[in-house]
This record gives sequence, structure tokens and C-alpha cells, in this order.
Amino acid sequence: QVQLVESGGGLVQAGGSLSLSCAASGRTLSNAGMGWFRQAPGKEREFVAAISGSGGSTNYADSVKGRFTISRDNAKNTVYLQMNSLKPEDTAVYYCAVKWSISYIGYDNNSQYAYWGQGTQVTVSV
Repeated sequence: QVQLVESGGGLVQAGGSLSLSCAASGRTLSNAGMGWFRQAPGKEREFVAAISGSGGSTNYADSVKGRFTISRDNAKNTVYLQMNSLKPEDTAVYYCAVKWSISYIGYDNNSQYAYWGQGTQVTVSV
């Protein structure tokens, strides 16, 4: 069993930055790909970023490329999302998740993730 807790969300003006953290407990996640997803009111959950188990591969949604950076520290069992140049359309609840298997295939598909955190709210003002 894995528990994930996101933190770092908040209110920020457009152009500002936030750093999100996702701390895992229950077991070490060094072999598991992890992702960040977000969901805005009235919209479906959307892929944001993913990182392979070793941290050697990262992928981003087109909407956040060049602005967001996903990273992980397996020694701390923690995944991060650095968000820069935030836009109002980035406003959403952000969730971290752990993939079902060691495979990195399907990193952008939320059905490929087994465990989810409770989410943290990010609000970007105009």
C-alpha cells in the first residue's frame, strides 16, 4: 500500500511560481514511474508531467512545456513539480500518482496509475 500527500499549493499571481511536493509512504517508490495531473472545475483530469522510476526520463503536456519541471528524490521518496511563469489557466487541483507497474508506457494516461494523492489547490490570479 502507498500513501501520497501533496503540498505546496496556494494562491499566486500570473507570472509567479510555486513548487509542489508529493511525499510517499508505505514503501519505497524508486522503481515506479510517477506523474502529476490536474483537474479544473468542470473539466476532466489532465496530464501535466511524468517521470520514470530512476528519474532518467521526463515528459510534459504541451501546455506546460518550458514552464514546469518534474523531479524526484528517491532517497526522500518524494516527487516535485516546479511551476514557473504560471498562467490563470493553470488553476486546478494538482494530484500526484504512482503507476501500476515499473513500465513507463502510458505515462500520460491516468488509468495507468494505481495510487493517487488527495490533491493540492493551485490558484493563479489574472
